[in-house]
Amino acid sequence: MDAGWSPEDRAFRKEVRDFTQEKLPAAIRDKVMSGRPLERQDYMRWQDILAQKGWIAGFWPKCHGGQDWTASQSYIFQEETTYAGAPWLLPFGVNYVGPVIYTYGTEEQKARHLPGIVSNEVFWCQGYSEPNAGSDLARLSTRAHRDGDSYIVTGSKIWTSMAHWADWIFALVRTDSDAKPQAGISFLLIDLNSPGITIQPIQSIEGAHHLNQVFFDNVRVPVDNRIGEENAGWTYAKFLLGHERVLSAEIGKAKRMLERLRSLAEERNLARDPRYLENLARLETDVLALEWTTLRMLDTVMGGTAPGVEASMLKLRGSTVVQEIAEYTVDVLGHEALAFDPLFLEETINDPSSELSRNMGVVSEFLFQRAPTIWGGSNEIQRNIISKHALGLG
Repeated sequence: MDAGWSPEDRAFRKEVRDFTQEKLPAAIRDKVMSGRPLERQDYMRWQDILAQKGWIAGFWPKCHGGQDWTASQSYIFQEETTYAGAPWLLPFGVNYVGPVIYTYGTEEQKARHLPGIVSNEVFWCQGYSEPNAGSDLARLSTRAHRDGDSYIVTGSKIWTSMAHWADWIFALVRTDSDAKPQAGISFLLIDLNSPGITIQPIQSIEGAHHLNQVFFDNVRVPVDNRIGEENAGWTYAKFLLGHERVLSAEIGKAKRMLERLRSLAEERNLARDPRYLENLARLETDVLALEWTTLRMLDTVMGGTAPGVEASMLKLRGSTVVQEIAEYTVDVLGHEALAFDPLFLEETINDPSSELSRNMGVVSEFLFQRAPTIWGGSNEIQRNIISKHALGLG
């Protein structure tokens, strides 16, 4: 599509496309394209390649190790790399805590933590959700009480992606139990090697281990590891969630999934089936509409206006569209989708070209795509935001 890209944007798109085609390891691309599970070394290998190029945190200011990318460059980078089969760029350091640190952190915090993110040497995870505080995050109960120049943290976080791989966790903790829920929260940076931390795995529906529950048993955290003011953590959390949702639509991934759908349909002689063509046209139209909506929001951002309710709209529709593509791809597989075993899927890694392995990858991705409508603020929460701030309801 031609969205009126500037000559600089078109040149950047070509640079990203050529770089990805040349540098993305084939073994990693094959795993992503077939929907098979990635290991820590897969993510780190690709992110090391990006770090060497200076692209792991391209949208960061140059003074903090970034490239000062425009919003359009960030979009182009995400679209081109995901479409080509690159792994999801793990967001916890680059997209989440990094911008919080360089926006609200002290000079010492910036010097200590930002270099490790842009060099891909330090792995971060996010400690937000709790067993009794998920979408209603303000109900969190993990407690941090002051003890001299430290906090003592007690409680647990759940659904913590990649905690078993991480070096550090940024966490919301309650530092004032008497304040209103959103007013008594602080934002802490916690070394996961600290005594008193236990990480327990949670197996996902597709059989993979990327989620965890993290327990804090009287964990001592220096006060110097607090971002900003005590009890002001909700401000920094909202800032972070805005970054999380701006490019949440994953246009490149949706286009890649559509290509796989077309390929599977052609192999099964469905390419001329009216029912298939009707569903394909609907999905293609949805992706195109999502892409233009994303570009309109980017135009607003580049004009200096912060994303508002549009970010919730993109998160809501983007996660749903990808989910619908995954569902219909399983429909196209038909009875072949019944042969799914996550243990066998792992054993077929050395034979990614096998039809059984590929089909299992499709089912694995279908199961995984249940999650995006929940994480980052569930779609029910996004509808509430839209109804209140865009429609004036309630």
